[in-house]
Amino acid sequence: MSFPLFPFCVIVEPDRVIALPIISRVSERTAAIATYARVFLIYNPYAGKLIGHGERLLHRTVEILERSGHGVRALPTTGPGAAGSIARQCIDEGADLILAAGGDGTINEVVNGMIHSSVPLGILPGGTANVLAMELGLGTKMERAARMVGQCLPERIAVGLIQNEAYPGGRHFLLMTGAGLDAHIVYHMSAGWKAALGKVAYWTGGFAQLGRRLPEFETRIGERRVRASFALASRVRNYGGDIEIARTVSLLEDRFEVVLFEGKNAFPYLRYLLSVLTHRLDRTRGVHVLQATELQMEEGAERIYVQVDGEFAGWLPAQLKIVPDSLTILTPPGFRANFHTSSSEQSQWTTSPTR
Repeated sequence: MSFPLFPFCVIVEPDRVIALPIISRVSERTAAIATYARVFLIYNPYAGKLIGHGERLLHRTVEILERSGHGVRALPTTGPGAAGSIARQCIDEGADLILAAGGDGTINEVVNGMIHSSVPLGILPGGTANVLAMELGLGTKMERAARMVGQCLPERIAVGLIQNEAYPGGRHFLLMTGAGLDAHIVYHMSAGWKAALGKVAYWTGGFAQLGRRLPEFETRIGERRVRASFALASRVRNYGGDIEIARTVSLLEDRFEVVLFEGKNAFPYLRYLLSVLTHRLDRTRGVHVLQATELQMEEGAERIYVQVDGEFAGWLPAQLKIVPDSLTILTPPGFRANFHTSSSEQSQWTTSPTR
């Protein structure tokens, strides 16, 4: 497929200059309409929405992009871990936009192939939970997200980095790292069960833990230490696409919101869930909420599972840190205005009595 050439528009912001291929620019009251000449659409043919009738959905999505003036080449992933190397190859071939179509795990792989490049990443939700798409306000429909590509604006953001035995050189992530209870559920979730039930499979897996003894471990942030059975270091508010656990964090800020849950068995988590649903988690006994740019999760007496962006990522111990200015991502108009951003970097604990 040929790629037509379009002039570039240079957007100057206070701390950076961004060059985008622009076909037209409308009035100042509306967002710029951009067309991208060399778009590589990396898709996972086994993602939730692409199983079964995925070929037709993908064809319609490509048609929408091409009718909008984008030059598109679709590339399937070939197996676990392949999307990162495909993304790096696309950058080497002169991509001016990479679109990731699949679930949050597929997006994570693509991100790891794009770190520190200037090529923007666009999201086409095709997975089970689509946490990132929900966080950005893109919704859950691939075709709707495809229609929005030309209106989206680039944002340069930080990402998280985890280092553990499974990833001694580090693995980057956009959304979250969880250790303990939720990672245990992810590890024991069969692909068939997940494909058949979607998000319901995670809820089923969670309720199956009731009555089970939960191994504990220690999380350290600076000089502070907390013992918990579930630790979540999040860059986004959405958890699973349905609920908010970390309620004050934003992709536009260079920090994690860390939420730590105490409990040697799963019964307190029924109370925690109610607190999440009623937005009272920071006032709930046994829960600790804090901000951090670095943290250490120590190993426990038993093997503690870890998940990154919804995918199994080894075991503790693990170190996490923020890597600023790492990725350009396309966001819908108004995304920045929807979040209150804070310039202060504090490690303010919000803790509730544990007993």
